[in-house]
Amino acid sequence: MRIEFYGKNIELTSALKNQAEKKLSKLDKYFSEEVEAKATFSTIKGDHTTEITVFLPSSIIRAEETTEDMYASIDLAVDALERQVRKYKTRLKKRNQNTKSIRFDNFDQSLPKDEDDRQGKIVTKRKAFTLTPMLEEEAILQMELLNHNFFIFLDADLGEPALLYKRKDGNFGRIDFDYVSD
Repeated sequence: MRIEFYGKNIELTSALKNQAEKKLSKLDKYFSEEVEAKATFSTIKGDHTTEITVFLPSSIIRAEETTEDMYASIDLAVDALERQVRKYKTRLKKRNQNTKSIRFDNFDQSLPKDEDDRQGKIVTKRKAFTLTPMLEEEAILQMELLNHNFFIFLDADLGEPALLYKRKDGNFGRIDFDYVSD
């Protein structure tokens, strides 16, 4: 596993990097090829947060944990990632489908060019990705793996974009889009 390390309000020591590499190496048994990972460590008001994102060939898996100790945060984040990987592999085996439809491509994180011309609130981050056709079940899985509250996907059955979101009751909601032409 190739790991990129980032620090926010914390000095990245070799001991911290070594501990993260050691813990993440136990995930190598789940992957048939070398994968990339991004580990971000941050400290805010005594809380130590570890965020780890693993980029699989056809998916992204992410975990974020916060504790009072950075090493404990690393342990919890790696444990969460391991649970997600096992869950993901189990679901793929049950479904026996081609998993290439779960994909994120072409992230653009640049700021708007006319940022100074805007008054009030501005868009500070933009992301663009290609919507790949997938089933609703695959979209829910991808949203859970990313640990996000919403997910936009192209419904494979309808050929239309849709948005899934987590509801306060623990279930999911879905928004379908209609196009209005002039």
